[in-house]
Amino acid sequence: MKLSVYAKSQGISYQTAWRMWKRGELKATQLPTGTVIVDTNKPVDGVVIYARVSSTEERFKLDSQAERLKQYCEARGYQITSIVKEIGSGVNDNRKQLTKLLNQDNYRLIVVEHQDRLTRVGFNYLKVLLNKQGKDIEVVNLAEEETEDIIPDFVSIVTSFCGKIYGLRHKKRKTECIMNCLHTECKDCKPKNLC
Repeated sequence: MKLSVYAKSQGISYQTAWRMWKRGELKATQLPTGTVIVDTNKPVDGVVIYARVSSTEERFKLDSQAERLKQYCEARGYQITSIVKEIGSGVNDNRKQLTKLLNQDNYRLIVVEHQDRLTRVGFNYLKVLLNKQGKDIEVVNLAEEETEDIIPDFVSIVTSFCGKIYGLRHKKRKTECIMNCLHTECKDCKPKNLC
């Protein structure tokens, strides 16, 4: 794989990948044309396939997504530890299957079809944290995803922020009521249920 493609797949700049190659941290060769080719054909033990769709209406896509990833891993000679399938929004930070996966230690690599299949926000943070644990994420298709399932994620984001805004307003009103009760003797305020 070209050094530029490798850098993009790892989420680093081309210059960083170049410096890594110059320091001998990457197994790569330079062609007479000057192109640097990174050798990525090393067997990886402990690979977890992670497949996700946003809603139950797309459940039928889950199995085909997992099967494509399985074929990809077999073609690369990866030893598959498990296949994790999940239905949930890519912006939901409390997905049970993903949380369970991130708490396990029986793998070295998570393989996903698209970056947003793992998460719509914070992908690079996950990658950095996994790298610190000696693990990595491999994205099979770096091309942009179709927009068909962005709408449920967008609705989820808007709903989440609306909930936070209304929650803050309620907390502010409750705090004001408590402060009024503390400054004046309020007969309407009950000790257990203020305002």
